[in-house]
Amino acid sequence: MARIALALFATAPVLFAQAPPLVLPVASPRAQVQQRVGLTDIEVTYHRPAVKGRQVWGGLVPYGKVWRAGADENTVVAFDTPVRVGGTTLPAGRYGLHMRPTATTWTVMFSSQSSGWGSYSYDPKEDVAKVTVTPVPAEATERLAYTFDDPSDQGVTLSLRWEQLRVPIPIEVDTKAVVVAGLRNQVRGLGQFFPETWSAAAAWCARNDTNLDEAMAWADRSLAMKETYGGLRTKAALLERKGEAKGAEALRVKALGLATEAEVNQTGYGLLAQNKLDEAIAVFQKNVKDHPESWNAYDSLAEAYAAKGDKAQAAANYKKALDKVKAGDQRTRIQEELAKLK
Repeated sequence: MARIALALFATAPVLFAQAPPLVLPVASPRAQVQQRVGLTDIEVTYHRPAVKGRQVWGGLVPYGKVWRAGADENTVVAFDTPVRVGGTTLPAGRYGLHMRPTATTWTVMFSSQSSGWGSYSYDPKEDVAKVTVTPVPAEATERLAYTFDDPSDQGVTLSLRWEQLRVPIPIEVDTKAVVVAGLRNQVRGLGQFFPETWSAAAAWCARNDTNLDEAMAWADRSLAMKETYGGLRTKAALLERKGEAKGAEALRVKALGLATEAEVNQTGYGLLAQNKLDEAIAVFQKNVKDHPESWNAYDSLAEAYAAKGDKAQAAANYKKALDKVKAGDQRTRIQEELAKLK
């Protein structure tokens, strides 16, 4: 019998191993929040303790001691491009977020160690950035939360909110530098074989008044591949940024000679947006001359005259557009514009 029992025991499943843990709700649930600033993605991963009627500041969270800025695991802030915090540049990466609160000001630390449990293994030698901030009163928040406040292309304020306090942490992003770095990578991809890629990269720099010398080289490369309306306009914009107004104007004139009806129209509306009414009218007149059968050319010229206050010329050109247009919705719109001129 003993041998049989031993044999059964040897072939039976192991019954005394530790059972796998059950998945159950936790007291401080995990959360993530994200924000894009320009092209920079910022993400915070944390756990959300609740107040539950307790004294939080100076009680549950003692003053003068390093705190995990959440519950359970390390609170982690991740950036996918470099950012600046408290005057310090942080490379792209993941950082443990810790705080040392006092009754007046708080010290916020970004640690290179992002996989700790809480702040128990926090080491100040691993800090890569540190900033002092001043908490402000806020609406009651039962569960700790992080929010992104006042986002712009240049930065955002990361706020810890809990109980009746908000702790603001300013984060700065050099979006122009980030975009330029991205453009340098993109023009080395498949797009390098197309003039539009180089022109578009140069045009962004011109619009944002940055990286002008390299952008000029990109514009020249585009034009060497093919002279286009857009490419010439882009180089003209760069020359204007550099103070070379005559050269810019010459390229704009040359660009108009290559432009399609739609591109000329686009130029005219760009001038209208800048309140350069006479220049816009001249451009729209060229479109009417080059495309006398286009209702849209007359319609745009009429709009420019109306903006200038010349009702007679506006009405005359709207009537010419109405004679040529077939689409019912456009006919209705033009008739409404004519009625406004009476």
